[in-house]
Amino acid sequence: MVDWPTYEGFRRYHSGCHVCHGPEGEGFSYAPALKKSVMNMDYYDFLEIVSSGKEESKGGTEFIMPAFGTNRNMMCFRDDIHVYLRARGAGKLPRGRPKKKEPKSDEIRAEQAECLDG
Repeated sequence: MVDWPTYEGFRRYHSGCHVCHGPEGEGFSYAPALKKSVMNMDYYDFLEIVSSGKEESKGGTEFIMPAFGTNRNMMCFRDDIHVYLRARGAGKLPRGRPKKKEPKSDEIRAEQAECLDG
């Protein structure tokens, strides 16, 4: 059983991040395995990259992470995505949709509504 933020992180990661970073944070040749990156990255660096994006050149190839700072569907769930990726990186969460999850609390529901309605 996973807590709600981990489950929500799974859902949000797969709706917005997996196209570039691969299913379950496994990565692709053009985007890093976030389940590994997040384990070696400061939380605030993670937030900065998600908010502002990142450009990097390696071996003559340009890699561009878009900025999501104005995208509420990403920013309101960035902590959940971080929790999910940390669980994957630490080996505490196997691949695939979590089978069981805790119910969403009223507090989480209210925080999400406030953020999304902004």
